[in-house]
Amino acid sequence: MLKAMPAFAALVVAAAFVAPTVSQAEGSNSVRVSYADLNLASETGASALERRITFAARVVCEFEDSRQISIATATNVCRSDAIERARPAFEEAVAAARHGTVTVGGAAALIVTAQ
Repeated sequence: MLKAMPAFAALVVAAAFVAPTVSQAEGSNSVRVSYADLNLASETGASALERRITFAARVVCEFEDSRQISIATATNVCRSDAIERARPAFEEAVAAARHGTVTVGGAAALIVTAQ
């Protein structure tokens, strides 16, 4: 039981940084992923953001829980696509952090979207 607590706590913390957006595009779900608390210049920070993006993709691509192969395949495709659409923003944020670029205006977040 005690070993499960750190994993649960990590999930709760990750969920706190992945918040649904107020406006959603028609037919798609979006999730805002904050990285304001991460040092993206480090591998640890960049890896943490990648985990948050993966978690957000799971959130926006939540289809009916089914064992049907077609639904499972659609879920996996949606998640992969959502992660790939977030990749340019991820790479830009990491590059900016590693080159000392300062983000002004609290824009330390990216959007993960399912189509």
